[in-house]
Amino acid sequence: MDAVAAYRALFTEEGRRNPFPLYATLHDHGPVLELGDRSPHLVVHGYDAVSRVLRDPAFHVPDMDRMSRTRPDWPEHPALVVFMNSMMFSNGARHVRTRRLVTQVFTMRRISSLAESITAVVDQLLDQMAEHGSGGSVVDFMTELAYPLPSNVIGALLGVPEEDRPWFRPHVIAIGGVLDGGSPQKLVDGDKAATELNNYFTDLIAQRRAKPQDDLISTLAQAWQEDSELTEAQLLSTLVLLFNAGFETTTHLLGNGLSVLLANPGSMDLLRDNPGRAASYVEEFLRMESPAQFTTRWATVDAKVDGFSVPAHGDVLVLFGAANHDPNRFPAPGMFDPARPDNNPLTFSTGPHFCPGAALARLEGEIAFSRLVTRFPGLTAAGPSTRLDQLALRGYTSVPIRIA
Repeated sequence: MDAVAAYRALFTEEGRRNPFPLYATLHDHGPVLELGDRSPHLVVHGYDAVSRVLRDPAFHVPDMDRMSRTRPDWPEHPALVVFMNSMMFSNGARHVRTRRLVTQVFTMRRISSLAESITAVVDQLLDQMAEHGSGGSVVDFMTELAYPLPSNVIGALLGVPEEDRPWFRPHVIAIGGVLDGGSPQKLVDGDKAATELNNYFTDLIAQRRAKPQDDLISTLAQAWQEDSELTEAQLLSTLVLLFNAGFETTTHLLGNGLSVLLANPGSMDLLRDNPGRAASYVEEFLRMESPAQFTTRWATVDAKVDGFSVPAHGDVLVLFGAANHDPNRFPAPGMFDPARPDNNPLTFSTGPHFCPGAALARLEGEIAFSRLVTRFPGLTAAGPSTRLDQLALRGYTSVPIRIA
């Protein structure tokens, strides 16, 4: 199979299910694939090349101006409006202004202080799992832990009432489906979810402005009022995307990580005996099964990537998942090795759009896996897992297990 055929195969059902042999074919042909006048102009998949593109100021994320060129009807779709008003899809001063406010409240000190409360949530969920899985009953790891843990953690951090958090799950899934493209129905579902999320956060912002609390919604709402350059639409989008990113990425880190452990029972035993190694396990889960498989950039000027030219306004597809399996950076990339030296996957991006919630996701993963394998030494798979039918987001909708 040549590189172009491998690239095209990524978007088939089999490619979405298992892209890694296709990534290997791409790597056999170098770090960059040139598609010429087609879109994207380049597919960048080598680790070093991906890192350079993500840091290069010549390449921007798709923003309002870019979307107006490629999809002029975007303002008619609430889901696309949410994305375009967020820092995830902004560049330059607009991105810096929003990101600065988010990172000021999303500090390492604040995240580190959450360890005790995260542990309490994990233990409570494991208690429920023990009850539901008693007598050898099958339980779904996604339902029991992978969904509710990050939902409760990011919900508490933002200030979303506990009773409202389960409501977010279908909305998060619908919004995430828009980024993967595909059927028009995904955009319809995403638009409906975005409208309902906007209405929800509009009401919650009003409540917090009237009666502030010790949460991120109160802090960000106040900061927005003090910066005349920021709009209310940007605040809404920031809250929607913070909840979605804080929920979805961690959910699939947990589901993907457990699937890797179930396929490597010796490594599960080693973690049980050495729970202090959980951080290195999480890093290897992120490398092997990155929840985010790709992102896009566009060239603001005529540019080059590893000698390949990209004309101004040319699109570049950046494959995180392939970069994390680059054999030039990670020898034997298909092997699970939590002792892998210098393990620095690009799962959370790098450069100006590095994920501000990366430390929180890692902390949740470390606590969840160390407590899970210690609590349930007899944990085993209980049948095939069900994957999301997406390439952009890699994860599971169901991971059936037995805990004894």
